[in-house]
Amino acid sequence: MNNLDLLTAITVFVLSVLVGIEVISKVPATLHTPLMSGSNAVHGIVVIGAMLIAAESHNWIGYTLAFVAMVFGAMNVVGGYVVTDRMLEMFKARPTPEKKV
Repeated sequence: MNNLDLLTAITVFVLSVLVGIEVISKVPATLHTPLMSGSNAVHGIVVIGAMLIAAESHNWIGYTLAFVAMVFGAMNVVGGYVVTDRMLEMFKARPTPEKKV
């Protein structure tokens, strides 16, 4: 990887962070939970991409970045499923209390 490739990768990363912050800050609170649960597939792709980076890497920096990406991606996948489970629990019918005779 030469300097131009590294500069391009860093530029794409920084721009992605800035666009992500801008997009997320515009989401109303009522849509946050459904969007979180829907983003599990995206985080799964992040984990797969990190695995591919780890497979292609030949130095400790690549391994470290791939490991960090896998950890963050896995945390987001698990967190998304936890949020989805809690959201679905809200829509379950509550049991009716028995009447005393």
